[in-house]
Amino acid sequence: MFSSAGRASWWRVWATLSQICRKGKWRSAVTQRKQTAVETYYRLQLATWTNKATENKSQSLWRGAISTPTAELSDMKRTSIASALLGTALALPSFAQDAGTGEPGASAEDPYRLLSTVLVSSSAADAQEVAGSVTFLSEEDLAVQSQSDVLRILRAVPGVNIQEEDGYGLRPNIGLRGSGSDRSSRVVLMEDGVPIAPAPYASPSAYYFPTAGRMHAIEVTKGPAAVRYGPRTTGGAVNLFSTPVPEDFSGYGQALFGTDDHQRLHGWVGGRETLAGSLKAGGLIEFYDEETDGFKRLDSGGPTGFDADDIVVKFGLYNEDAALPQSLEFKYQSREETSNETYLGLTLDDFRTDPYRRYDASLNDQFNGENELYQLTHKIEFSPGLTLTTFGYSHDFFRNWYKLQGIAADGSGAAGDTGISSIIADPVTYAAAFDIVTGAVSLDDSIVLRANRRNYSSEGIQSVLNWQTAFAGWDHDLTIGVRVHEDEEDRFQEEDAYRLEGGELFLTTAGAPGSQANRVSSGEAVALFIEDTIRRDRLSVTAGVRFEDYELTRKDYSTADPTRASGPTRVRTLSDQVVVPGISALYDVSDELTLLAGVHRGFAIASPGNTTSDAEESVNYEAGGRFTRGLFQAEAVAFFNDYSNLLGTCTNSSGGGCVIGDQFDGGEVDVKGIELTASWDAAAIIDTDLSLPLGLVYTWTDAEFQTGFSSDYEPWGNVEAGDELPYLPEQQLTLSAGVEGTRWGAGIQGNYVDEARARAGQGAIPAAERIDGRWIADASVWFDVTESVRLRAKAENLFDEVYVASIDPAGLRPGKPQEILLGLEVSF
Repeated sequence: MFSSAGRASWWRVWATLSQICRKGKWRSAVTQRKQTAVETYYRLQLATWTNKATENKSQSLWRGAISTPTAELSDMKRTSIASALLGTALALPSFAQDAGTGEPGASAEDPYRLLSTVLVSSSAADAQEVAGSVTFLSEEDLAVQSQSDVLRILRAVPGVNIQEEDGYGLRPNIGLRGSGSDRSSRVVLMEDGVPIAPAPYASPSAYYFPTAGRMHAIEVTKGPAAVRYGPRTTGGAVNLFSTPVPEDFSGYGQALFGTDDHQRLHGWVGGRETLAGSLKAGGLIEFYDEETDGFKRLDSGGPTGFDADDIVVKFGLYNEDAALPQSLEFKYQSREETSNETYLGLTLDDFRTDPYRRYDASLNDQFNGENELYQLTHKIEFSPGLTLTTFGYSHDFFRNWYKLQGIAADGSGAAGDTGISSIIADPVTYAAAFDIVTGAVSLDDSIVLRANRRNYSSEGIQSVLNWQTAFAGWDHDLTIGVRVHEDEEDRFQEEDAYRLEGGELFLTTAGAPGSQANRVSSGEAVALFIEDTIRRDRLSVTAGVRFEDYELTRKDYSTADPTRASGPTRVRTLSDQVVVPGISALYDVSDELTLLAGVHRGFAIASPGNTTSDAEESVNYEAGGRFTRGLFQAEAVAFFNDYSNLLGTCTNSSGGGCVIGDQFDGGEVDVKGIELTASWDAAAIIDTDLSLPLGLVYTWTDAEFQTGFSSDYEPWGNVEAGDELPYLPEQQLTLSAGVEGTRWGAGIQGNYVDEARARAGQGAIPAAERIDGRWIADASVWFDVTESVRLRAKAENLFDEVYVASIDPAGLRPGKPQEILLGLEVSF
C-alpha cells in the first residue's frame, strides 16, 4: 500500500462514503436496507459518543448479552444479537478514565494487534518463530499479482491442495496436506479469527467464502499450531484478515477492466481521530464490486458470469496508551452474489472440440447468495504481559443454487429422472437424455431443476487470555481460550420440471415448496484450548491441547409438511467429547539455521445424523528446518499424516450418487509429503538499485488407502489397498520472479500442477478420469504516475493454456482461459 497522510473528521469519512454509495450499484431492496442500516448506525454512533447516558445504557446491554446462557442463544432473534453487538460498540466509559497515563500500548506498526492473542501469527516474522508450518502472506505479498481468486493466491503456499471449479474461485475447494478439498470442508476457515464457514459444525462445506480480493493478509497454519483454531485439526486452518482501521485518515481505490467485460471496483476509506487524551475513535468503510460476463458460451446464448458486491463497516474506540490499555471494535460485513454457474460439465469428446461450451439444458442455472456478519472485539491489557481478547460474532448466510438436477426423457419429471452425472459419464447408454441436455426439443416435465435452498446461521463468543511470564528459568507464553458456539443449516428444497424448446426452458410443473428436502441440522459446542510456549536460550517448545464438547442434531420433516406444523418425523443426535493434543519444538542451531519438529492429533467431526461412521482421526507428524542468510530464506518440512479413519462426505459437488450429507468410512490412509519454499533477492549479487525477487514453492504428496473396501461414495468406489486418493496431484511447483524500480515493477508467477485422478485408483489413469498436468503463468506490471496514482496491467493464464480443472460433479470443466485486466489504483 502507498503511504498515507493527513487526518480528517468523521463527517469527512461519511461524505466520502456517501459519494461512493451514490455512484455504486445496489441491486436489490435487501441491499438498500443494509445501506440504510449503516447510515442509521453511523449517525447513532456520532451522537452516542457525546451522550454519557446512552453509553451507560449500551454497556448494560452488552453485559446482558455476555451473560446469556449458551442454551438460550438459539432462541434469541438475530436482530437481538446484532443490537447487542451494536450497543456494545457504543460504550466503553473506562476508556477515558486513564487517558494520557501509563506506558505506550501495542506498536502501531502491527495492524492486526487487536487479535494478537488469538492468532498463531500476525506477520511473516512471527511465522518464522512458530514451531510449526505457518505461512503468512502480507499486504505486500498479495499486492504483487493483485488476485481476486483465493486459489491463485494460495499457489504461493506449500502443502495446499486445490480443486478448481468455476475459474474465478467463487466456491473454492481447498485442502491441506491431503485432507480432502471438496468445498474446503476439511480445513478451518476464518476471517479475523471468526469461523466463517456457513455452519462450521453442522455443515462446514464452504458455499460461502469471503471475498479474497478485499483481504489485507492471509495466514495458513498446518501442523500442531492448528490445534489453537479447531475444530478440524487434521489439515490446518486458513485465516483471512480484512482491511484494518488505519492509524491516520487514508483511503485506497482500484478499478480494473478486462476480458469478458470483467470489472473490479474496490475502495476503502478510514482512520482514527483523537477524542480526549489518548482515547481515539476510528472506523473504516470498504466496498468491493466484481462482475464478468463469463468465459463459457451457452449454445443458444446467455450469461455465464457473475456479479458480486461486498461492504465492510468498522467502528472502534482505542486507548492503547492508557494505564489499562483497551480497544473495542465493531465490524459489519455483507456480500451479495449472483452467478450464472452450473454443475453441468462436458463429455470428453465435446471438451476436446470446444472446452468453453455449455449445454443448453443448464440455461436457467443460477446461484444466489447473501450473507451478513456482525463481530465485536474487545481487548484489554491488564499488565504488559497479561492480555484478554474477547469477541462475539453472528453470521447468517442464505443461498439458493437453482440448477439442473436430472433428465427424464419420457416426461416423467422428478420421479423418473436420471442424474446429470450419470448422463455425462455415459452419453451412449443415456442417448435420449443426452440429446435433451445438448438442446433437443423435449417433452413436458423432461428437464428437472432443483432449488437448492438453504439458510445457515452461526454465532458464538470466544475469549483468549495470554500471559507472558518467566519462572523456573524458562520464559513462558501461556494462552488459554474458550469458545461457545452454535450453528444451523436449514434445507428447504423442491424440484421443478421444464420443457426445452428453441433454446429456451418453459416451466411445466412447479414443485411444492419443501417437497424435495425439508430438514434442519444444528450444532452446539464448547471448546477449550490451552497452549504454552516455553523458551530458554536456543530452544522453544510449544505444548497445547484442545478440548471439544459438541452435540449435533438433525431433524427430518415430512416433505409434505412445508410449515413443519406436525413436527419432525425423525430426530438424530450425535455427541462427543474429544481431546486433541499437540507438541512441537524449535531449536536455533545457529543464527542462520533453525530446526523444527512436531506431532499432534488430527480430528474432524462427523456430520449431523451420522450414526454409522466414526469421527475422522489421525496422528500427524512433521519435521524440518529454516535457513536464512542475508536476503536468502529457505524452509523444508516433511510431513506424515497417519489416518486411522478417513471420512468422505456425499455432496452434489463431489458427484452425488448418494444421499447428500451421508458420510463414508475410508479406513486407514497414509499421507506423506515434502514442502519446500525459498526466496531470494538476486540484486544482492548485482550492483543495481533494482530489486530482483525470486521465489520457489514446491510440494510433493503421496497418499494411499491402506485397506480395500467398496463404497457408494463416487470419488472412491471400489477401493483396493494401495489406491491413490482422488484430486491429489503428486507434485506442485510455483516459481516467481520480479523486477522492481523506484516507480515501477513487474512480476511473473508460473504454477505447475501434476496430473491427478478423479477416482481412487492406481497405475495408469483412464482418460475419462484423468486431470492432466499443466503449467499456468500469471503476470502483472505497474507504474506509479505520482505518489498516489498507479497504473496496473495484469494477465492471468498468460499463455492461454487449455486444461481440465475438474471432472466432478458432472463432466469435464475447463480452467479459466487467458484474461487481461487494465486499470488504475489511487491512494491517499
